[in-house]
Amino acid sequence: MMSAAVLAFSLNDVLGKWLVATYSVAQVLVLRSIAALVVLAPFILREDIGHLLRPKRPWLQAGRVAFGTIEVACFYWAVSMMPLADTMAFWMATPIFVAVASAVLLQEKLDRGRFVAVVIGFVGVLLALGAGLDFGWLPTLVAILGVCVYSAYLLSTRALRGTSATVLAAYQMGGALLFGLVMLPFAWIPPTAFDVLLLMLLGVVGVAAHLAVTRSLALAPAPVVVPWQYAMILWGILFGWFFFDEVPTATMLAGVAVIIGAGFWLTRLELRAARP
Repeated sequence: MMSAAVLAFSLNDVLGKWLVATYSVAQVLVLRSIAALVVLAPFILREDIGHLLRPKRPWLQAGRVAFGTIEVACFYWAVSMMPLADTMAFWMATPIFVAVASAVLLQEKLDRGRFVAVVIGFVGVLLALGAGLDFGWLPTLVAILGVCVYSAYLLSTRALRGTSATVLAAYQMGGALLFGLVMLPFAWIPPTAFDVLLLMLLGVVGVAAHLAVTRSLALAPAPVVVPWQYAMILWGILFGWFFFDEVPTATMLAGVAVIIGAGFWLTRLELRAARP
């Protein structure tokens, strides 16, 4: 299930990169969110209306929606300016950022093994950063901002783990739709009928990927299934070459290898800690 989700997310990224070459990020967010909400509608209707209208910890819910929306916008913006695999490489560093943020903000334990893994992971980030600068400061800064905001999104999601997944998804897509609608008047390009279908497919594939992730986490512990997300960079390299004629640099590949190695080390430490 996680492998299927990773493939779906990768295809979603390819589709997003293809579309933002023509349409604005706001336009992509609007049509993507509408399609996603249509797919989620049967699940939303089965929810208690009180959970939707009176969510617990509303300020944290609002923060999570803002983080998730900004993260998606940053990814689409970054991938429009740099190769697909290079952009994905920054997002692969998310576990490193989350480990640091958890220690600083949530006072979670960062023992010696985790600290060494984090330091090694940041070496990989620096390598990827150096390779990313070949495309200019702006895409690199947008990518780093996206990863930081995505880390905040994951931490707020963890803090809201008692909330229904359907409620979380509905608020997230609703927030992205609202953000897109506010920005849309400034960047509207009339789409063709075929491109409308592609934009809607973006939302459908994204929801399917999220449902697959949720199912995988229901079947096995997170440290077991989460490492499969690193296959996304392999899909990114393959799809980037096949669809966009992009070939990552040796420095970027070295950074990716270091980031993935540090991520697997963190996962191994989590499994060891969870075993008792």
